[in-house]
Amino acid sequence: MGRMHATKGILLVEDNPDDEELTLRALEKNHIANQVVVAHNGEEAVDFLWGRGAYEGRDIDAQPQVVLLDLKLPRMSGLEVLRAMRGNARTRLLPVVVLTSSREDEDILQSYALGANAYVRKPVDYTQFLDAVKTLGIFWLLLNETRMRAVDA
Repeated sequence: MGRMHATKGILLVEDNPDDEELTLRALEKNHIANQVVVAHNGEEAVDFLWGRGAYEGRDIDAQPQVVLLDLKLPRMSGLEVLRAMRGNARTRLLPVVVLTSSREDEDILQSYALGANAYVRKPVDYTQFLDAVKTLGIFWLLLNETRMRAVDA
């Protein structure tokens, strides 16, 4: 894994391999070529964001452009991760898209109450994902990554 730049990374927090694959495919189909780091549980996600545990020594000034956060996670739920992120000055403003297979309005309301920027139902439908990314206002940054890289070459 190369060094993640502040404006280029995506942190995907997902414990289901099938959903992980579908999400990565949705990104690819939309020419979003940003580096994706995958955390498989809530604790791993928080460790990554704050440079702890396996990510000790990571440049924590280089935060992801967006966090794609599953709600149902082992060790620490997505809502707990979101609460922790919003309670920390370093990660308080990071855009978070909640990924949920839940049809429960309660989960969605709670996600927004804790500071989620958008949510996408799983399995991740890429047009729905793009709409969420557009809502966040980072669509251009994500989508133009490949074009910018071509210009840099």
